[in-house]
Amino acid sequence: MAMASGGQDPSSIPAEELSRLTDDIIGALKTVYDPEIPADIYELGLIYKIDIDDGRNVDVEMTLTAPGCPVAGEMPIWVENAVGSVDGVGQVKVEIVFDPPWTPERMSEEAQVAVGWY
Repeated sequence: MAMASGGQDPSSIPAEELSRLTDDIIGALKTVYDPEIPADIYELGLIYKIDIDDGRNVDVEMTLTAPGCPVAGEMPIWVENAVGSVDGVGQVKVEIVFDPPWTPERMSEEAQVAVGWY
């Protein structure tokens, strides 16, 4: 998963702050749950990329468990609100992508336990 500078020039944000922002953003993402699966979207592996620019604006690339997900229209708003609530974050942009397609292998062990796959 690409973090912070996304492989471009090093970030102008101090490393400690970038680390805190990243941890806080992940914490916020863990408050958003897929309504059909009893696990959060981070543990489900739905978050593909978190990019924080020098202005502390955050771009999130995520997917859904299925293109026809009933909350496809609402999920990006939930993610935007959660990430936007993190102290120090500027603008938040959430993009839904389906490439690569999500598969259950992307789930963490925690999520697999939550859905009873263990």
